[in-house]
Amino acid sequence: MTHGKRKPPPLDAAGIDRLALRYVERFATTRGRLAQYLARKIYERGWDGPIVDPASVAERLAALGYIDDRAFADAKARSMGRRGLGARRIVGALRSYGVGAEDTEQISPDLAKHAAEAALALARRRHIGPFAIEPADRAGRERQLGIMLRAGHDLTLARRIVQMRPGDEIDPLLND
Repeated sequence: MTHGKRKPPPLDAAGIDRLALRYVERFATTRGRLAQYLARKIYERGWDGPIVDPASVAERLAALGYIDDRAFADAKARSMGRRGLGARRIVGALRSYGVGAEDTEQISPDLAKHAAEAALALARRRHIGPFAIEPADRAGRERQLGIMLRAGHDLTLARRIVQMRPGDEIDPLLND
């Protein structure tokens, strides 16, 4: 005799709607991410009745205002920028969340506008350049440059920050 969990019944159109509503009520998401979630649930539980496309369910919820890819992308980009991540890394993350190219392009000017602030946030957190305790040797600067580049920052900006000495004025970077 097994005492495992009972397998939930196969999904139908009403069940997929309930799952979708519960998901968007609990998580900030995108149309693409919701469609992936629903497709996974259909795969796991099976289907009963006429086929419903998960993407169409996500589109319907977006039309009703439950999902806003642009607002999600904007909030996620600001959050990642505050943590010190650069535009390349943010765009890659947004793509993995299912944000479309059109929505990503709309926030790109903001990413460029706040690139120096994001790079300095990372430098402050990781004690790089003007936030270092003591000047780094060549190997240390190369390691710091690698950190900045992996975080998605532009090579020119990253190099300028890494080459700064501890205590240097950061205002010129913000005014460029």
